[in-house]
Amino acid sequence: MRAAVIRKIGEEKVEILDNVGIADTGPGQVRIRIKATGVCHSDLSVTNGTIPQATPCVLGHEGAGEIVEVGEGVTDLQAGDHAIVCWNPPCGKCVACLNGHPNVCTAVSMTQGYMPRFEVDGMPAFGGMGCGTFAEEAVIPVQAAVKIPQDVPFDVASLIGCGVMTGVGAVINTAKVKAGSSVVVFGCGGVGIATIQGARLAGAAEIVAIDPVESKRELAQKFGATHAFAPDEIFEAIGAVTGGVGFDYAFEAVGLPSTIRGAYDAVCRGGTAVIVGAGKSDQKVEFNAFELFFMEKKLMGSFYGSADVRVDFAKMIRLWRAGRLDLESMITQRLGLDGINQAFDDMKAGRVVRTLIEL
Repeated sequence: MRAAVIRKIGEEKVEILDNVGIADTGPGQVRIRIKATGVCHSDLSVTNGTIPQATPCVLGHEGAGEIVEVGEGVTDLQAGDHAIVCWNPPCGKCVACLNGHPNVCTAVSMTQGYMPRFEVDGMPAFGGMGCGTFAEEAVIPVQAAVKIPQDVPFDVASLIGCGVMTGVGAVINTAKVKAGSSVVVFGCGGVGIATIQGARLAGAAEIVAIDPVESKRELAQKFGATHAFAPDEIFEAIGAVTGGVGFDYAFEAVGLPSTIRGAYDAVCRGGTAVIVGAGKSDQKVEFNAFELFFMEKKLMGSFYGSADVRVDFAKMIRLWRAGRLDLESMITQRLGLDGINQAFDDMKAGRVVRTLIEL
């Protein structure tokens, strides 16, 4: 089958191969025919080593499709069902899951999720972030396939699988933003736009978008931002919107030390800064001991929007149906699989919010 492959971390270009093999569907697994997959910045982070990944690798983790085969022991899904691919599936049984934190469960993702289930040039190959949605089909653990209603379009469903759930979830699950609050979002890519929509859903009074690209700032206002500023205008934003006090909540959707520190500095004393962007493990952010005590700010990480995908994917669908979550407008272009390198180039240049690949 056709698939987009990298052979080693650091490769500048993705190979589109026509002879990629796929493993048999084993016990507790399903085979899904991918109908649509988003190109998420995390795919770029896999290629450059920010997110650890074994290679060779079929990229892609934000997809949706139709179940075509189920393995032994699978009873919740059957051929013909539609599903969203979940790159970090909860097992439902471990301490994290039982304590209400299924998004940090690693029981599936670090075992079944990262086994090689593709074949490239006769050698075992892995799926990006345990998935491999830049392929015509993928074999994934049953926990990684979340069933959805048949009438939900695959393009809409695919975005829920990562970017939308990450951004909206950071607001409503991680930070639990209160109505009437002030919010600032650093980075207006796909996750940042989803975060802005989440802040609007939560009833934030002021939602400020921060991005160096003017077109992305303009786009952010179409999705609910009440103000938009360039990064070097952050102090102007704090003064104009909060009277110099600082924001109640800041969301960082970039993953750089400068923007992480900037998010912390942008919130008021007692405010909350939420780090959503995936940064590199060798990059450091510095705080002094006195400010951590004196300012009483909350600095929080948000992994996959603190979501329980078993119920939160359905919530995102209901919000979309109600017209309160605009997912169609987040897709700025549709490409075939051959357009993956164009999509990556666009992403590096900051030209798109989210590209969709239709297979």
